[in-house]
Amino acid sequence: MELQTVYISRALALAGVKVIMINRKEEQENADADVEWKHCDMGSLKEVKQVFSELRNSLGRLDFLILSAGINTNFYNEDADGIDRHFGINYLGHFYVCNQLWLLLRKTGEMGTKPAPRVIFESSEMHRTAPPDVHFASMDEINDSSMDPMRLYGRTKLAMILCAKFGLHGRVIKPNGDNIYAITQQWKDAYPGITGELLSNAMLFAGRSVKQGSYSALWAATSDEIEEKDMNGFYFSDPGQPGKETAQASDEKLGAALWDLSERIIMDKLGSDALVDWRAEE
Repeated sequence: MELQTVYISRALALAGVKVIMINRKEEQENADADVEWKHCDMGSLKEVKQVFSELRNSLGRLDFLILSAGINTNFYNEDADGIDRHFGINYLGHFYVCNQLWLLLRKTGEMGTKPAPRVIFESSEMHRTAPPDVHFASMDEINDSSMDPMRLYGRTKLAMILCAKFGLHGRVIKPNGDNIYAITQQWKDAYPGITGELLSNAMLFAGRSVKQGSYSALWAATSDEIEEKDMNGFYFSDPGQPGKETAQASDEKLGAALWDLSERIIMDKLGSDALVDWRAEE
């Protein structure tokens, strides 16, 4: 997703938005746009906490949080925290970013500007390849090295949809009355390697270019339609088009299990005080 991130950052910067791109490779920054770059390995919860807590304390507002970091590999390995790397980088790091920046997002929402702050997860139709028996019950389940990499990856895309719909929207935004919108939108992608090439070729008719995928993310960040139609927690397969999620992605109990496991893992790795209270004030 690196090139897509560059397109998104460049478009926002050229529109006059202060953009901070956070990833592992500074060369991804686009030279013709004013984009500030910060290093962060999303597979290190300690580093996520350091980088994003500093941003929370230094920025006066945050209007768009576009979560597009991700990996898609054809083998199992673990990140710096000993967590399945797909899950750690594609989902759990993003969950922790949201937690670290939530007070700043809430503060911005209270300013009453339009559009309201947006949190956008880059999911995809690959959420349909998540394991049929996923429970999000334990670290042992997450670190199943025998699982097909396609299912490992699909599980992270499922997690993004569940987090936006039943986590951020259901557990935080609605109870708190936060003026924040959390949504997921499809980025067309495919499994890597030979299988991925075949899938990509077979799905070209329904696919999209990198630029088109970037336009979808920009629509999700800026469209008035999301607020006008109160599309909070929605998954979009295309701009303005709500997607048809799997039964798993519509399972509130599965969403609750994911949220609880996410918090348990972070506290286990960084301590009981690692999470910012979602209900706290700035």
